Amino acid sequence: MELITQPETSKAPAEMFTGDAWWDVIYRGEEPSRARANLVRFAPGARTAWHSHGLGQTLFIVAGVALIQSRGGRLVEAHPGDIVHTPPGEEHWHGAAPGHFMTHLALWEGDETTWLEHVSDAEYGAERSSTRRGRAGREPVPPRQDTT
Repeated sequence: MELITQPETSKAPAEMFTGDAWWDVIYRGEEPSRARANLVRFAPGARTAWHSHGLGQTLFIVAGVALIQSRGGRLVEAHPGDIVHTPPGEEHWHGAAPGHFMTHLALWEGDETTWLEHVSDAEYGAERSSTRRGRAGREPVPPRQDTT
């Protein structure tokens, strides 16, 4: 067993994020491990730029209200306990909804992240679907079907 000393919290760089976001590195595996885990906190309205991960990414929403979108897909409003996976190479962004802080645990493998352009205000403000039922004017997002 090893007790790992956690690095200090880092502010997310403006080249990759709009607004204020901070992350804590939870785990960065050493070869041969490629596992990565960060706890990321977003201020209301803060979001990543469009990006993709070579081996995909999984987000676990811890607190607040998240917005997540894949390129060409609908904008999804996610809530604590929701788990969202983007497959390898899929361009996407994620961040906090207007008026809400948001915290998620990001899990991915390797360092193959491709950072792209910032999310426009129009993309960020697009109509969205919610993972929760009973939200006025919004259809719940159906769970992904496991085909394995």
